[in-house]
Amino acid sequence: MEPLIALVGTTCLALIIGACGVHRLRRLPTALRGGLAVMFLLTGGAHFIGMRDELVAMVPPALPAPGLLVTVTGIAEIVAALALLQRRTAAPAAGLLTFLLIAMFPANVYAADTAETWWDELIPRTLTQLVFLAATTTVLVYREPKRPSGFTRTANRP
Repeated sequence: MEPLIALVGTTCLALIIGACGVHRLRRLPTALRGGLAVMFLLTGGAHFIGMRDELVAMVPPALPAPGLLVTVTGIAEIVAALALLQRRTAAPAAGLLTFLLIAMFPANVYAADTAETWWDELIPRTLTQLVFLAATTTVLVYREPKRPSGFTRTANRP
């Protein structure tokens, strides 16, 4: 639930700031980049601090080296989150995160078997993953409009 709150809250905050005059944040895909960055910094950090044991336990038994998988995916989430903040690297980062969300979905299915709260059950987990995929896919496919080149100064020569 916290990742969803981080995504929606940060994206909405960015859009509000955009509406107040920071023109860069007026477009949804740009605001989503900020929301996704905060969300994946939060979830990537959880791979190392606070929830590591729970995340290792989510790895289906058929997969080898659950600790290593959690470490690698955590690093990938953090690196991609930071890459979302740069216009040049946002699309590849969103592509990586889209791939990770799909690749890690079996862990969500496996974890849903032992759900202790309603939002950890399979249907809410799946719907939340679809929201995350919609956000990463939006950033992946969006192309910022070209900025006007402005005017060039020409020197007046005598």
